[in-house]
Amino acid sequence: MIEVFFQYDFLRYSLYTGLMIGFLAPVVGVFIVVRRLSMMADALSHITLTGIAFSLLLGRYYPFFAGLNPVYMGMVFSISGALLIEKLRHMYQYYKELAIPIILSGAIGVGVLFISLADGFNNDLFNYLFGSVVAISETDFHVVIVLTFLVSLVLLLFYKELFFLSFDEEQAVISGLPKRSLHFIFMILVALVIGISMQIVGILLVSALMTLPVASAMRWARGFKQMFLYAVLFGEVSVITGLISAFHLDLAPGGTIVMTNIALLIGSIALTRKRSL
Repeated sequence: MIEVFFQYDFLRYSLYTGLMIGFLAPVVGVFIVVRRLSMMADALSHITLTGIAFSLLLGRYYPFFAGLNPVYMGMVFSISGALLIEKLRHMYQYYKELAIPIILSGAIGVGVLFISLADGFNNDLFNYLFGSVVAISETDFHVVIVLTFLVSLVLLLFYKELFFLSFDEEQAVISGLPKRSLHFIFMILVALVIGISMQIVGILLVSALMTLPVASAMRWARGFKQMFLYAVLFGEVSVITGLISAFHLDLAPGGTIVMTNIALLIGSIALTRKRSL
């Protein structure tokens, strides 16, 4: 059934983009889960929705924005939101988790206003919410390649520092690691991954691709590096299975990808529990 994805350019772009997302999202997700920032992905995805709605609104009045992919504005909002969350976390030293619901609530409120001003939902916005196999153009594909390379490079360069901060933040600070700068960098990476993932998975479901493969991987992995390997494996399987199922069954790919991840998680829990008995 996968042969059809190599017959048409838009399907081929979707498949290749999905493979890159299936790698990036779980890799970043490992650090998110270990650092107990799982809700961060939800907050940034809703901020991204606000940016997309704002771009669609501007497109009604300015031809430049009408021809611009709303995802780019979504990425700008997502990065800005990530920096704002970090600013609030610094302001509320003893209640850092409060920053996420503040930004999440604000993003939803502003996003709803932008959507209503742009005359409500349309087919394009629906595709951004739940993903689409026809949403990736050649230009978008090339942008995803560049961002995948940049995010992977930054993660490789700062792997040891992020690892240290994830497991022993206090000792990392004592050792002289620039905690705040590294956290800023990490937040920007999360925002970029969410931005490039949402065209396939959808804004409302992108956080699932960053956390569910990691949850499955944690049932199998015997160490931190193994968790990356299993998370990417589960992520790729869910993306490929979800895209193929979505195309042949005429479903939103985000839903099929997430349900595949749920099935993999349930299977992982059942098998590892049986193995441990």
